[in-house]
Amino acid sequence: MRSAYSVETVRAAERALMSRLPEGALMQRAAAGLAAACVDVLRRRGRVYGSRVVLLVGSGDNGGDALYAGARLARRGAGVRAVLTSPDRVHESGLAALLAAGGRIAEGADVWGGHIDLVVDGITGIGGRGGLRPGAAELVRAFAATGAPLVAVDLPSGVEAGTGEVLGDAVRADVTVTFGTYKPGLLVDPAAERAGALHLVDIGLGPELPDAPELEALQYADVAALLPAPGAESDKYRRGVVGVVAGSARYPGAAVLAVSGALRGGAGAVRYVGPGADAVIARHPETLVHAGPPSKAGRVQAWVVGPGLGDGAKAAEAVRDVLAADVAVLVDADGLRLLDAAALRARTAPTVLTPHAGEAAALLGVPREEVEAGRLAAVRELAVRYRATVLLKGSTTLVATDDPGTPVRVNPTGTSWLATAGSGDVLSGLTGSLLAAGLAPRDAASAGAHLHGLAARHASDGSPVAAQDVAEAIPVAWRDVRA
Repeated sequence: MRSAYSVETVRAAERALMSRLPEGALMQRAAAGLAAACVDVLRRRGRVYGSRVVLLVGSGDNGGDALYAGARLARRGAGVRAVLTSPDRVHESGLAALLAAGGRIAEGADVWGGHIDLVVDGITGIGGRGGLRPGAAELVRAFAATGAPLVAVDLPSGVEAGTGEVLGDAVRADVTVTFGTYKPGLLVDPAAERAGALHLVDIGLGPELPDAPELEALQYADVAALLPAPGAESDKYRRGVVGVVAGSARYPGAAVLAVSGALRGGAGAVRYVGPGADAVIARHPETLVHAGPPSKAGRVQAWVVGPGLGDGAKAAEAVRDVLAADVAVLVDADGLRLLDAAALRARTAPTVLTPHAGEAAALLGVPREEVEAGRLAAVRELAVRYRATVLLKGSTTLVATDDPGTPVRVNPTGTSWLATAGSGDVLSGLTGSLLAAGLAPRDAASAGAHLHGLAARHASDGSPVAAQDVAEAIPVAWRDVRA
């Protein structure tokens, strides 16, 4: 599992560790890891000895890390030039180490005529706020134009370490070498999209960090441990029955896709309620269909309501009926527009909401752009305001509960191929099946998003993909996780 901690927590941990180490030892650990990562990049480009490296050096510890790492590269035969963005506040001992190893100071962006093998971004660290200053931004643009790969120190300069926001000009890195632990901005878009490949350097910070991080990203083994597996005595009812209330005369396909996700997500049986019964049975004859209302359809362990439901009186009544059930409920799409907030908050059984950015903005009463720019704050606010587990879909899918002490989960398997009609319907059915199997809401949402992303990767193979293709690839994703 990848864990990320707040800026304040990281700084406190660093202070505690530094109090027990010789002066400068922690920076040397970071610099050694940074230099090793730079060597890997240079080797992939052909060589270390004789390569040309530019350091963009700011005034903080990130600048010191870059300078000490540059000294190590210079001792291995690389030509290293440091461009100082704040010459009067440079890390003096780091600069001395670089000069002693044969490195040099350069001014402006005209270094080696633009023939550069590597750029190292050490302009700002985790304390940076509000984007790059104009002079630094100009330098970054100039060096980016050379086409040389860029390695960021701890995080790309200009992004918000604690939130993932990008509030101005910021570095776009090919590799980010981060120290001790991940920072939220490395896992949450839009900042995460600028981080490139992540490389974590262990500097001994682990024992100083609290048990509960701010964010966590499940890996294959974590998801495998959550997934249900039928036993010898299992039958279709013990495996979980999920009810699906979806589709309309205008959107019958939403019903088919939600049921597809539920069936391939491991449900023992799926009960469908809605006007799309003919389309559902034609595609999935094993589905149990009912004319409604949902409360008369038979026993279920979880309900999924909303995909393609429309906005008529019958749709609104169906949402009210499902929310009155004493089992776990997932609300998506049209169901989010039709739900009664007071009824939702009054529920004692678990509820999962799965909005995209536009739906989240409507639920919060803010512009969509505000949600997209501050995804972490938005998902937390939604969970608390509606007393629910919230899966916020998007370039970074986040899962939050209404307990502020519970880490937000970040899905690492997302792909832009999921930006296709009906994909969210599949995710709803899949997650609903995991709820019906007995997974806790947070685990069901996290595992559902993980499998959904993997399925899309399998289905697309780099080419366009349709939502039904994603549904059909869910068993492949399941096997991958379990392998």
